Amino acid sequence: MKEFKVLISVLFLLILMACGDKRTDEKIVSVTIEPQRYFAEKIAGDKFTVNCVVPAGQSPETYDPMPQQMVRVGKSQGYLRIGSIGFEQAWMDNIRDNNPGLKVFNLSEGIDLLKSPEEEEGHHHEGEEHHHESGHNHHHHSGGVDPHTWSSISGAKIIAKNTLDAFVALDPENKEYYQANYEQLTKEMGETEKIVSALLGSLENKTFIIYHPALTYLANEYGLTQLCIEMDGKEPSPAQLKELVDIAWEYGTKVVFIQQEFDQKNAELIAKETGCRLIPINPLDYDWSKEMIHIAKSLADGQAD
Repeated sequence: MKEFKVLISVLFLLILMACGDKRTDEKIVSVTIEPQRYFAEKIAGDKFTVNCVVPAGQSPETYDPMPQQMVRVGKSQGYLRIGSIGFEQAWMDNIRDNNPGLKVFNLSEGIDLLKSPEEEEGHHHEGEEHHHESGHNHHHHSGGVDPHTWSSISGAKIIAKNTLDAFVALDPENKEYYQANYEQLTKEMGETEKIVSALLGSLENKTFIIYHPALTYLANEYGLTQLCIEMDGKEPSPAQLKELVDIAWEYGTKVVFIQQEFDQKNAELIAKETGCRLIPINPLDYDWSKEMIHIAKSLADGQAD
């Protein structure tokens, strides 16, 4: 990994020297993942082009950027990081070192950060609800923090406000424009919250299974139980799978979520053993509002058997 980063840095500098500083009047900000691009484009309007570094369909836990992407980051006025996801842990120092004038903003600042499941021993219980998070992230995040802060309504609201503050800091002359766009966005998010809260608030069974624990913040916000298939970043053993199946039966679990970035065969096996519905979701989808409603509706529909 270290040698690869050095190679990327060298290629980045060579491309810059070959191309010269071909900056145009285009104003660019870079973000790490597609849900950030959703918030940023809503607020930026036509004032900035938003460059998303991790392409759709790629995992931001393990993605390594191409040299051209690093050049695009170098042309940016600012970088809006989501907080502590795997890509940022691996590459932000490199990005800062190669772009000393780049303004970097942490969009998760102010969010009550939750522990990554890898910090928990066995099954974690919180209050009267049992929040079993069986499994661990396959990357060690800074300070054991779960990075999926955009996967809750309250977290997304803070991310949107931090995005507004970032654009105002980068372009104070257009503060009123960004503020107006932000207020429109908050109205849309409020409508999303009403729908999600109605769907999840009426759930009788609050347990679901997921391969990678991308919905920790949503589960915490609505008192849900997230059961994770992933074990120390590796395929679970037969004994671990049996334990998860037993827990799923114990809690009457109805839904297994699958994600396109991760292997599905164990999720399919668990669904077969438990009679759960196998439902694809994409917490990294660009359209944050649509996906949040889809996840909530999937949990509600999964109990309508």
